[in-house]
Amino acid sequence: MKNKELICVTEYWSLIETKIRLSHFVLALVALFIVRAFTRRLTSKGPMIWPLLGIIPSVLLNINDVFNYFADSLNQSGGTFIIRATCMDRFCGIMTVDTSSIEYVLKTNFLNYDKGEAFIDIFSDVFRNGIFVADGETWKEQRVALTSVMHTSWFVESSHSVIQDLVHQKLLKLINKSVKSDKITDLQDLLLRFTFDNICITTFGISPGCLSIELPDVPFVAAFEKAAELSYYRIFTPTFIWKALRFFSVGPEKKLKEVTRIVHKFVGEIITNRRIELCKSGHVNDRSDILSKLIIKKDPDTKQQMDDKFSDDMLRDLCLSFILAGRDTTSVALVWFFWLIHEHPHVENLILDEIKVIISQRKSDIEKINEVVFTADELKKMAYLEAALSETLRLYPSVPHDIKEAREDDVFPNGTAVKKKDLIIYSMYGIGRTEAIWGKDCKEFKPERWIKNGKAVAESQFKFLAFNGGPRLCVGKQFAYIQMKMVAASILLRYSVKVVGGQTVVPKVTTTLYMKNGLSVNFKPRLKL
Repeated sequence: MKNKELICVTEYWSLIETKIRLSHFVLALVALFIVRAFTRRLTSKGPMIWPLLGIIPSVLLNINDVFNYFADSLNQSGGTFIIRATCMDRFCGIMTVDTSSIEYVLKTNFLNYDKGEAFIDIFSDVFRNGIFVADGETWKEQRVALTSVMHTSWFVESSHSVIQDLVHQKLLKLINKSVKSDKITDLQDLLLRFTFDNICITTFGISPGCLSIELPDVPFVAAFEKAAELSYYRIFTPTFIWKALRFFSVGPEKKLKEVTRIVHKFVGEIITNRRIELCKSGHVNDRSDILSKLIIKKDPDTKQQMDDKFSDDMLRDLCLSFILAGRDTTSVALVWFFWLIHEHPHVENLILDEIKVIISQRKSDIEKINEVVFTADELKKMAYLEAALSETLRLYPSVPHDIKEAREDDVFPNGTAVKKKDLIIYSMYGIGRTEAIWGKDCKEFKPERWIKNGKAVAESQFKFLAFNGGPRLCVGKQFAYIQMKMVAASILLRYSVKVVGGQTVVPKVTTTLYMKNGLSVNFKPRLKL
């Protein structure tokens, strides 16, 4: 009996010793974790890189203000810092606002920096192999095709006509309706509807009807927005997690698959029907949309039809990327623009003074306010309005961050070492808030910084990256300015846009710098010029 008791006591103390050793081991691991974390905090620049977890905890702790968090971190680190994701993720590299490094990536050593596997992984489920995602020859082929279509007189005339018609026949009528009913309007929703109709008419030759008087819910529009948003959230999710969710089709990945199916079906049906239509007619004389021009395209040398140049899949991918770029850049910029001029009424007054001068130069008698339709030449003369729009895009670029991937080891002009497969994240949002680039007043809204001798001036495309830079410079930049000017001038001439008080105006964390809560406004009619 005593032997049994002795054995029990021995086993008991053995168990205690095991627990003590285990607890010591756990405490040692915790201590090592803390020491390594603080060592990295003291020896590295930028956000905290946690052992095993990388930058993910730092991002999650600041997710509601992540753009400003990164902008502040970049300023504190001298403009460049290293990023690392979890130990099970290959998402690692460099974030920068250093303009010499960005120019090096986007232009000087362009061939060494692709969109890369990580970027393609994240966005290709929705945008497939479109120009937004594509690299190499596929990207070059699509860019040449778009440029050949957009830089023609018929496209310039057609796009201006479409914008003009939508503004006067749809947008202003909806605003007038809200004035009569004394209703608060979500300006972001209204402008997104406008630009979606505009880009769909320009791209496909059809309108989804977003600006119909009853402001209907359009399944394609809702699905497209959700697909872009869910794709972007993959950036902040460890790769092995979102890929597992996609494999089992659960959670946000299940929803992404559903909305992607809606988007692809909508565009696919348009392409199929257009091919049938154009095959029957054999020409595009009565159509001025990009899709029709790409389907029936003639070789510039032989004049032979090249209708097999683009497959249905390639046309779908190209059109989806074009919609993403054409819709978001202008609508999102305009929402921030109207908010900024509400906060800075002297800017609004200067824009109105410019518009009045331009109207006074008309040879014909000045019409009533509601009869004024701006010509393309008049829009070009609006230098201060253009400056205010550029200043808006400097502070609130429609695409806040972009990503490249290094094909081979390299060294930036500022001495930063780059490893093969490193991701290069350049922050357009951060650039606009960097004192070394824009001066101590970098966070102030000052359109005057874009004016010289009474004319709007352009900045280096690597200092002002709202439309990207280098060979990937946005092909629709000038058309975006024309559209923004037409909308802004037409509204401001007729209405004072009053932002409803008590709103929280912050960016939404997604591919595009939407306002998180929209922008509620009232329109107050102007009775005279």
